Amino acid sequence: MKRFLIVGGGQGGEALLNSLLELKRVRVTGVVDSNPEAPAVREAYRRGIPTGDDPHLFFVDIPPDVVLDLTGAPKVYEKLCRMAEQTDTLVVSGEVANLIIQLIEEKEHWRRLRQSELDAIIHSTHDGMMAVNEQGKVTLYNRAAQRLIGREPENVMGYAIEDVFPNTRLDRVLKTGESELNYSLTLANGKKIVTNRKPVTDREGRVIGAVAVFRDMTEVLSLTQQVADLSHLKGQLQAIIDSSDEAFSVVDTEGRGVLINPAYTRLTGLRPEEVIGKPADTDISEGESMHMKVLKTREPVRGVLMKVGARRKDVAVNVAPIIVEGELKGSVGTIHDLSEIKRLNQELDRARRIIRTLEAKYTFDDIIGGSSEMLKVVEDARRAAHTRATVMLRGESGTGKELFAHAIHNDSGRKFNQFVRVNCASIPESLLESELFGYDEGAFTGARQGGKKGLFEEADGGTILLDEIGELSPITQAKLLRVLQEKEVVHVGGVKSIPVDVRVIAATNVDLEKAVQERQFREDLYYRLNVLPIQIPPLRSRREDVRALADHLINKFNQEYGRNVSHVSPAVVQRLSEYSWPGNVRELENVLGRAMIHMPLHTRVMEKEHLFSLEPPRPQPPSAEQLPVTLEKTSLAQVVAWAEESHIRKAYEECCSNKTETARQLGISVRNLYYKLEKYGIDS
Repeated sequence: MKRFLIVGGGQGGEALLNSLLELKRVRVTGVVDSNPEAPAVREAYRRGIPTGDDPHLFFVDIPPDVVLDLTGAPKVYEKLCRMAEQTDTLVVSGEVANLIIQLIEEKEHWRRLRQSELDAIIHSTHDGMMAVNEQGKVTLYNRAAQRLIGREPENVMGYAIEDVFPNTRLDRVLKTGESELNYSLTLANGKKIVTNRKPVTDREGRVIGAVAVFRDMTEVLSLTQQVADLSHLKGQLQAIIDSSDEAFSVVDTEGRGVLINPAYTRLTGLRPEEVIGKPADTDISEGESMHMKVLKTREPVRGVLMKVGARRKDVAVNVAPIIVEGELKGSVGTIHDLSEIKRLNQELDRARRIIRTLEAKYTFDDIIGGSSEMLKVVEDARRAAHTRATVMLRGESGTGKELFAHAIHNDSGRKFNQFVRVNCASIPESLLESELFGYDEGAFTGARQGGKKGLFEEADGGTILLDEIGELSPITQAKLLRVLQEKEVVHVGGVKSIPVDVRVIAATNVDLEKAVQERQFREDLYYRLNVLPIQIPPLRSRREDVRALADHLINKFNQEYGRNVSHVSPAVVQRLSEYSWPGNVRELENVLGRAMIHMPLHTRVMEKEHLFSLEPPRPQPPSAEQLPVTLEKTSLAQVVAWAEESHIRKAYEECCSNKTETARQLGISVRNLYYKLEKYGIDS
């Protein structure tokens, strides 16, 4: 018996509750919603099922096996996932639960539509129609027959034909299986009619009933046409059944197959001779027969998942009893193929993964922090996202400037277009201009045949992030200014202007105002870029966010490293809050990741002793042991390269991987530092 907890008491929750209560192996342990008058909450109360507004209460004694989140709120889903981390509880998202509800609603809609169509056809015909089943009992008596004969349906339906209409001869047709066409008959009320009586057979030719169609003699001249119309109608009904894309099967009261349609054969691979007359579970490869369950309970079941046929197709089954005048005649089931839905979902996931590589990955929901400083910055960034203006992201290295750029793009009207990231310091100056603005064929030695689009053209219609904008050379600054002013680019080696529609987000951790004063950065470009400046505060200015960031990073590392650390201790929080964090969030991530890697495998709480020293080591001069052993066989260039690599590694570690600070301490440009880091394989 599986224990289910429903979170979300709307109409969808009520529908799912009613469906789950019909399953024998499922027990609903509670319904959670903040609104005590929600439909599912009221229904649960009526059925004696516990309700409440806090899901924690249902995890106290015996946690549920499955939690169905119908709220559609990401925070609720994350909260439920955190609650389930320490148990074996499966949390099912709203998308999956809503898919189940949709399948239930579709089946109900189709069943009502089909029944209304059949009733409309039968009761709208001008001919009187009467039918009996193989026991000779009346199963059909339409309004036209009632008008001609004058007896109420409740005095006819379900009675033996010889008791209510002794002279119809339907009992004889039922016994002989022979049709009687164009027979004249005088009714008890004196009306003269012409009637056609025909046996009803199954697909094996067995007589399972008889039907009579009759009308006044005054219309006898059109009788032939009406019979033809009746045959055409029967053909239409059969064509509707056979051409339906919805697979269905019908069994009798003994659970043996009596009818399937071609869609059923296509889905299961079973032909009529393999199903008709066979037990109801013939087509099931995994699961129990819902036909037999419905025949026992006389109650419908909906949305039951199973596998059918030799190909073990994943399907959802809806089965309902066939009850005529209170008498069970069998059951009918509709089968929905889920394999196509699964395939489409897999393709959608693949498409989303591809799109993720082309677009910005983060949103404002990924920005962690509840301090007043961060809330103000996020509010400014959201406001900037809804404008076309250029944004300048300012802040120290490691504060999350690129994260904000992603979020601004994803919150703007350009979110479905390209997002291009450019680190202006990591691309050599000789290549930066051609990378940004593209080049024509033959522009320089080694230029690609046919030329190449620049990154601004690639980002056309979308957003481009220019990180480390302060590292641009004066020549590149001038060309960038033209792009911002004229909204067009010119290829290297070209003369044609190419219009581009690009939203620019610039990011830097240098003092641009000082660079302008020192004439290292163009003043006109500065004002073009600094339209909407956003200053991202360092971590030491928002220490109250350290706990939330630590929890977020712990959850991230749990997934990456396959660990199950639940939280950090108060002592760790205090130690982290006291540190100045020169490397900001990036340094915090490194510290926690390093601590988790070295924690014992089954430890659930990160303690203070798990943290490595947060103080950067003091620089030490190289010892004799660190120098190459055989200097007499080593060239001067090799010794210089070794010393340079060693010194850069130490400075980079001391600055907690902060490239700007490392470059400052080494007395070189950030662009030169990027080159040397790549040359020596540092930070790769």
